[in-house]
Amino acid sequence: MKLTLLNYWRSSSSWRVRIALHHKGLAFDYVPVHLVKDGGEQKRPDYLTRNPQGVVPLLEIGEGASTLRIAQSLAIIEWLEATSPAPPLLPRDPYLAARVRWLAEIVNSGIQPLHNSGVLRLLADAEVDEKVWARDCIERGLLAFQTTAAETAGRFSVGDSPTVADACLIPQLYQARRFGADVAPLGRLLEIEARCAELPAFQAAHAERQPDAPAP
Repeated sequence: MKLTLLNYWRSSSSWRVRIALHHKGLAFDYVPVHLVKDGGEQKRPDYLTRNPQGVVPLLEIGEGASTLRIAQSLAIIEWLEATSPAPPLLPRDPYLAARVRWLAEIVNSGIQPLHNSGVLRLLADAEVDEKVWARDCIERGLLAFQTTAAETAGRFSVGDSPTVADACLIPQLYQARRFGADVAPLGRLLEIEARCAELPAFQAAHAERQPDAPAP
């Protein structure tokens, strides 16, 4: 089964999916979609025919006329979990699986959308300090993540194995530093981040190791 991931090196949503693909040992073709160049390649008609929302990531399954497509990072990860269940990114216990999804959504719907490029452009146009906005959203959101995770955390956000929650957390911590957010109060999350950094899947998925990342 051929898998093709259309994504952008620094996109948090793309990064989550790369973690999942590498964690499950799935080979995939990497197709970069530059979100800024020439007004954003995700806005081109040929991309919009594949994903009308004009966002990344987009996973294509198969090739030719029979190609299947899934957008939105958590939908993609759910499909990967269903079709390639081992090694898992969701606990078998229904309660713990729900806790993983809760943490994932703190990032996916409660933090990242509030500082994405489209929102920041609108804030700048309205003469709002978009960097202050982004830092505040990130700091409050990650503190909520840490408090929520404290009830279930072991070596990782839920238990002693990496889950979808960690796949969401790691890119968000990267973005936190990018926007100058204060990560000092996030000691538990920084410990989890350090453990994730030791895992090959997280290493391979790191933004700065992608083929479309700018040279240092």
